[in-house]
Amino acid sequence: MRKLIMWNVITLDGFFEGEKSWDLSFHDLIWSDEVEKFGIEQLKSADMLVFGRITYEGMAKYWTSAKGETAKYMNSIQKIVCSRTMKSVEWNNSRLVKDPVNEILKLKKQGNGNMFVFGSGNLSEALMKKNLFDEFRLLIAPVLLGKGRRLFNPGLNYQQLNLLESKNISSNGVILRYAPVSQK
Repeated sequence: MRKLIMWNVITLDGFFEGEKSWDLSFHDLIWSDEVEKFGIEQLKSADMLVFGRITYEGMAKYWTSAKGETAKYMNSIQKIVCSRTMKSVEWNNSRLVKDPVNEILKLKKQGNGNMFVFGSGNLSEALMKKNLFDEFRLLIAPVLLGKGRRLFNPGLNYQQLNLLESKNISSNGVILRYAPVSQK
């Protein structure tokens, strides 16, 4: 059975993006060969990526012209795009989904590789409200941003988590892996 995993870089004060869409300048504080290697290992464990519309559009724009090992995985892996407004998707191996909750429930039963949600704040919130994540992976950037867009907003369900791993990285960040207690 597939696991649905959230992967996000967030600031110590809980923001995953600055005040404007795609304001990710704090990512530069933690980016390193070590983080890139971790990202590639995650992609190797996956057979699917899941995006909301905004993240999909930004990722497609960047990765379709990027080079290197990460780009190879990003461009070849199957992608699910969750949007009620898009009419079509163009990025290689992408498929449009209008009902993400029901589709994710079906997809989790159909394979063995991991499914990752990168960014995608609105989609992540909808999936969290249905307790669909099997794991949360967060890279904490060593900065207090003070304002921006939070990843975890008021109104989420109570969900106790179990720490699976805590890993310090050389660029002063920390990778945290949590799973819901009921799914150890």
